[in-house]
Amino acid sequence: MINKSYVCALDIGSSKIACALALIKRNHIENIYFDSIPSRGVKAGVIIDAVELVSMLSKVIKNLELQSGIKVKFIHTNFSGKDISTKHSHAIIPLAERGNKVITSFDIQKANEQARILGSNMEEEIIHTIPSSYAIDSKSNVINPVNLYSHRLEVDLYLVCARIASLQSLSRAVNQSGHEIRNLSFSGLATSKAVMSKEYKTGVTVVCDIGSDVTEIILFKDGLLRDIQILPVGGNMVTASLSEALKINAELAEDIKRTCGIVNDSENISENKEILIKKDQTYRPIKQKEASQVICSSVKLIVNAIKEAVEKKMPLYEINNFVVVGKTLLIDGFIESLEQTLELPVKMGHIENPEIVALAKENNQLCGQKYLTYITCLGMICEELETKSIGTLPLEKPIKNLFFKAVNRFKEVYQEYF
Repeated sequence: MINKSYVCALDIGSSKIACALALIKRNHIENIYFDSIPSRGVKAGVIIDAVELVSMLSKVIKNLELQSGIKVKFIHTNFSGKDISTKHSHAIIPLAERGNKVITSFDIQKANEQARILGSNMEEEIIHTIPSSYAIDSKSNVINPVNLYSHRLEVDLYLVCARIASLQSLSRAVNQSGHEIRNLSFSGLATSKAVMSKEYKTGVTVVCDIGSDVTEIILFKDGLLRDIQILPVGGNMVTASLSEALKINAELAEDIKRTCGIVNDSENISENKEILIKKDQTYRPIKQKEASQVICSSVKLIVNAIKEAVEKKMPLYEINNFVVVGKTLLIDGFIESLEQTLELPVKMGHIENPEIVALAKENNQLCGQKYLTYITCLGMICEELETKSIGTLPLEKPIKNLFFKAVNRFKEVYQEYF
C-alpha cells in the first residue's frame, strides 16, 4: 500500500489570502489544488482584526477541502511585514584542548546552536537560522567544514526573526480556524525557493517580491542567502495615489491601475482619451493621461526605493541577476521602469520546480501570469519537499505550539547566562 500525504501552504497577505494543497505520493507531487480570496484583517503583514482573519482562513481552506476531498489539519504558512527583523550572530566553540580534531556534523550543530542562543532575545522568535560562513583557525569563509581538522570552529549565523506577540496572534487565528501551524516561513525566502533556478545560483542574484504593502528584497551570492531587506512600499501606494487624485474609492482605483495604467508613456496618451468609471450609480469620464501620470509618479517612488535599498548593500554593477515577482509588476511598463532606474536587465520570476510546471500547464488557475497569486504557496511546498533549503544547512523547524517555544527560549537564555 502506497502512503499518500499532503502539504497545505497558506499565504496570508494584505490584499489576498492564497492557499495551495499538494497531494504527495512517494515524495512527488501528484496533484495541486488552489484557491484565493480577498484578505481581511491584515495590513502590512500585521493582524488588525483577528475575527475577520479567522473567517477568511476557514473559508479558503474549506474550499480546498471540498476540491480535494482531504481534511486539512496542518498547514505551512508565511510571515512578513514590519514585525520581521534580521541580524547576524557569531559564536566560537573549542574543538580540542590540544592539537586539532576532525570536525563532525555534531560540532557544526553545536556551534550553530550556540550562535542561535546568543542571538536570541525574549521578544523575538527565530524563524530561520541560516549559516553565512564558517571559520576554522586561520581560514575564513569555509562553506562546509565537515571532515576538516581544526582547533576551534567559528560560525556566523544569519537570523530571520519575528515578534513573538505577532506570531502568537497568528498561531491563535490559525487554531481558531480549526487548523494548526506545522511550519512557518518568511515570505521572501519561500518565494525565492519557487523561482531560484540553477542559473540564479551562480554569482549575485537579487529576488524582489513587490507585495501590496511591503517589498521584500532577498540577496543571494552563489545560491547562499546574504541579506534581507523589507521596504514599506508596495502596489497599494499606486492605488492610494489614484484614489486620492481622482476622488474615487480604492476598488475603482485598483481596477484602473490594473486595466488602464501605463508607466513611462503617459505623454503619448491623447488629452482627449477618457475612461468611464461608475460612481454612485452613474458613469463619469476621467482622463487616462491624468491617471497614467499618477501611476507613473507612484511607480517611480517604488523603483527608486528599491534601487536605494540595493545600493546600500552592494554596487549595482556586481549584480548578475535581478528577479522580480508580485502582481504590481503587471502594470504596463513597470518592469521597463525598474530596468531604467537600476540600469540592469530585470526578469520576471517563474516557477522552477518541474513537477509544478508540468501540473501548471494543465491548470487554468496558473496560466499566464495567474501563477503570481500562488508563487509564495508553491515555494512553501517546495520547501517541504526538500531536505535542504536555501543556505548551507536546513532551516530551523518551529515547534508547533509557539507559546511553549517562547517558554523554551526563556529557559535557553537563562541557562546560557546564569
